[in-house]
Amino acid sequence: CDVYCKLDYLQRTGSFKARGMAMAVTMAKALGVKRIALPTAGNAGGAAAAYAARAGLECFVFMPEDTPIVNRLEAALFGAKAYLVNGLIHECGALVNAGREHMGWFDLSTLKEPYRLEGKKTMGLELAEQFDWDLPEVIFYPTGGGTGLIGMWKAFRELGQLGWLAQRRLAGGIAPRARYPRLFSCQSSGCAPIAQAFDRGERFAEPAVNPHTIAAGLRVPKAVGDFMILDAVRESGGRAMAADESTLIDWMHKACALEGVSLCPESAACLACAKTAVERGWIDPAERTVIFNTGAVQKYVEAMQAGTDLPRLDKNNVDWNEHAR
Repeated sequence: CDVYCKLDYLQRTGSFKARGMAMAVTMAKALGVKRIALPTAGNAGGAAAAYAARAGLECFVFMPEDTPIVNRLEAALFGAKAYLVNGLIHECGALVNAGREHMGWFDLSTLKEPYRLEGKKTMGLELAEQFDWDLPEVIFYPTGGGTGLIGMWKAFRELGQLGWLAQRRLAGGIAPRARYPRLFSCQSSGCAPIAQAFDRGERFAEPAVNPHTIAAGLRVPKAVGDFMILDAVRESGGRAMAADESTLIDWMHKACALEGVSLCPESAACLACAKTAVERGWIDPAERTVIFNTGAVQKYVEAMQAGTDLPRLDKNNVDWNEHAR
């Protein structure tokens, strides 16, 4: 298999969310915004808080009560006014919208302004440069709000229009055109509105019922840009898939233990989907395939604890023969 892993946990706040927030907060500051607010299911809140602190902006973060503990603490640590809400991320988003007039904040929610998308676009630009402008054949991307996937597809199309990408030769005298990857949008079976809409052949997704997953970033019942995600997936010749929720922890453990890659549970869904795609003949193992790892596993203490039960030793009575086996 020709598989690569894109390590986006190397960003400043340990996840790909830093890409979008770096651009969004910078432009908010440049345009005279003083106060920002956003909902988050995990990493976006901490990234927004960090960049707002650097820019001298006031930041309000609203997150579901069961948001991973590291994300809760991170947003507060970076100086945001962070709140836990008895609801899901779209309900946190409704609070941001409801308080906008009274509080005078700028809504930094997904796709409510243009610059988070432009920041996420750098994933596609960087990938093209790393592959010497000859893009891989397949990309597996964990999809919650989907801004990263939308941004990458925008980047690829713009690079193609500029003539910067390797081209595919076509038969019959047809002019060659840029070669784009097939995009595979990956969700969990516990919250898979995009995958279900794809299977139904629909352009808009129905909200997920009783959404649940250990991968907090995938628990987005209704993505604002659902139609843009599905358009990009279909235009690329890819698919939207859902991994079995019960397998995510196992895939996360395998990646960390076998490869030393700090793989977040969201990206564990990509590994599960990639295996299914190979088994069903949707991709050829020889194709250059990129798995996007969007966050550091260290930010998911709850996921790290799941299925981990460390053995204990009596310091005065250790049978080394037993442990050598």
